[in-house]
Amino acid sequence: MDFALVLVVLTAISGFIWGLEVFYRRVVRSGDNLPLSSNMAVDYARSFFPVLLFVLVIRSFIYEPFRIPSGSMIPTLLVGDFIFVSKFEYGLRLPVAHTKILDLGEPQRGDVIVFRLPSDPSVNYIKRLVGLPGDTVIYSNRRLFINGTEVPLGPMKRAHGPGIRGGLVGTEDLGGVKHEVIHDPVRISRQGKYVVPDGHYFMMGDNRDNSQDSRFPQVGFVPEENVVGKAVRIWMSWDFQEAPQWMRIGSEVR
Repeated sequence: MDFALVLVVLTAISGFIWGLEVFYRRVVRSGDNLPLSSNMAVDYARSFFPVLLFVLVIRSFIYEPFRIPSGSMIPTLLVGDFIFVSKFEYGLRLPVAHTKILDLGEPQRGDVIVFRLPSDPSVNYIKRLVGLPGDTVIYSNRRLFINGTEVPLGPMKRAHGPGIRGGLVGTEDLGGVKHEVIHDPVRISRQGKYVVPDGHYFMMGDNRDNSQDSRFPQVGFVPEENVVGKAVRIWMSWDFQEAPQWMRIGSEVR
């Protein structure tokens, strides 16, 4: 179900009913001192329209909440993290149509981005932006190269912590954005060379050996118009199997 579409439809219907009631009272019967309508549909429209409009504006143009369903962004994001995604970071888009109406900026290398899956736009993915338009990205022997330059990766050490199930963790410096990545020595690492087309981005998960990202044809290069927004902050962390991770609440997504 497209929640954005449902929200737009409900807002439009309630606004239309409420607007008709206002028009009738102020224009058609402007000379009469009419009491407020007791019609149930009008009552609901009058009550819910401001709330629906407020939620629609916030969700469409400012922040949208998402829940992390998989471990592809471990250790940056854990299964059960609830995050806020900034919808205005890269420009304002109309809900449902996704047409950009105001350009406020461009995605930067290292940003953690929510995007609509190119092969199925009803599905949202979250990954880290690695390759910009025109970049040549090579991933070989668990090392990342961008335009012929190896991306710095600090010493790998045994990974541990909430939501982490083994592997080796190290700090990667992706164009000045320092973040941790995990390698799983027992898994086959997806390798290859990728040239990013104009108007597209190359995304990778921080859990490098357990992430279906732009290295796979099911995802591929992400068109600019599929970008939903930038992940900015964790507002809750709870996978419903363990206690809430209180120390993660309010953390900035980097």
